Amino acid sequence: MDTKIRQNLISEAKKRIAADDPSHDFTHTQRVLENALNIAKKEGGDLEIIIPAALFHDLITYPKNDPREKISKVEQAILGTSPHGLKPTFLEAKIVQDADLLEATGAIAIMRTFASSGKMNRPFYSPEDPFAQKRELDDLAYAVDLFYTRLLNADERMDTLAAKKIAKRRIKFLQQFLAEFQEELQGK
Repeated sequence: MDTKIRQNLISEAKKRIAADDPSHDFTHTQRVLENALNIAKKEGGDLEIIIPAALFHDLITYPKNDPREKISKVEQAILGTSPHGLKPTFLEAKIVQDADLLEATGAIAIMRTFASSGKMNRPFYSPEDPFAQKRELDDLAYAVDLFYTRLLNADERMDTLAAKKIAKRRIKFLQQFLAEFQEELQGK
């Protein structure tokens, strides 16, 4: 992709992405873009679809009937990143979806989880049963429950081998975090 076009897309994304949600701000978008580019290096794919889809995956900016080339594929790739989105059917959409899912793994996922939980006024954990051993998991009620419902299994929702490999390493870190958290709660 032409450097000037890429910079224009980045500039446009920066203007349009809201700054009031630290879990979905422009730095999230930049990390998704970098994840997508790293995956594409290993998996292939058309960067003219991947780059705009990664930049605008949380914000569709083009009308449905836009006459520009490749816009419908960009839109499909963006729609694949939605929690209830389309299952990606082509490589570029799989790459963008996996790049976004990588944000649900590792150290940044921990920060994003607690940032969005704070914004939603959701407690970090259930004081009576922090690890849902005697209750049903409820990721809408407790931040730590989200680890078990979405973060620790993010790799299972990925399509590319490159992303799965990165996710597995990051998931180990999430498991270490939870183990440390449990020890701290036990006063160790």
